[in-house]
Amino acid sequence: MAGPVTFRPREAGRGCSSEYPEEHKGEAGAAEPVEQQRSHTPDAAARVESYALKDSDPLRALVPTGVEARLESYATTTLRLTEVFFSLQGETSRAGLPTVFVRLSGCPLRCRWCDTPYSFQGGETVTLAALLARVADYGVPTVCVTGGEPLAQKNCLSLLTALCNAGYSVSLETSGALDIGKVDPRVSRIVDIKPPASGEAARNRWENLAHLTPHDEIKFVLADRADYEWAREIIQVRGLARICSVLFSPVQGELPPAHLADWILADRLPVRLQVQLHKLLWGNVPGK
Repeated sequence: MAGPVTFRPREAGRGCSSEYPEEHKGEAGAAEPVEQQRSHTPDAAARVESYALKDSDPLRALVPTGVEARLESYATTTLRLTEVFFSLQGETSRAGLPTVFVRLSGCPLRCRWCDTPYSFQGGETVTLAALLARVADYGVPTVCVTGGEPLAQKNCLSLLTALCNAGYSVSLETSGALDIGKVDPRVSRIVDIKPPASGEAARNRWENLAHLTPHDEIKFVLADRADYEWAREIIQVRGLARICSVLFSPVQGELPPAHLADWILADRLPVRLQVQLHKLLWGNVPGK
């Protein structure tokens, strides 16, 4: 049986048209300047294109059925991209892991404490082929697709599947307001549940809970005691701890992490406290 198709640019050690209008409402920035990031794209795209087999190539007959069509589709599928950067994962059960972050542009929500509003609009249009090659340049096996709200772009689903096919360990950070049912089951879905203080609690798509599995995670970002008590009730009423891991994060600058920790301990809640490791290390700056 043929194994997964993996993009391996010659210089790298490892690797795995839908545009939204400018006003379409779309988490950390580039570890290197945006200009340097974008300079990867032409070379990366050229390397991926070089793997395409010509009709006269005798190796074409050896390509498994469907793979050639998949490679060709990568060259025509496009996404709106805010940035690609390399950092430590600051949240979830993967906290501390070196990770390539792919931040897509656009989000239909406006959470009060959003720390990446620069991803709401703009970005650059890139092909899936070029984006895969750009990810492969970093040579690490862990990728996080984030936003904005990545699922606001329909071609995000193709990106997630392509990353999985290339052998990456892939996570998706999503607001919980859009359908996750069509996301590749190999992806670890990190699904927000928005509390009242976010201003977007009415947007929670509760139907998503039925799609979650033990390798997914649910995240609450909490601003105060009222948010905490609301989340505690949701966990109990909906049995969230029996579905997958549940994460509690304090809003930076509003809820002291120690207070949230004390509440969790007092109530013996079956949740994991997380404090956004990247912000502790570098502050709230793009690219970290």
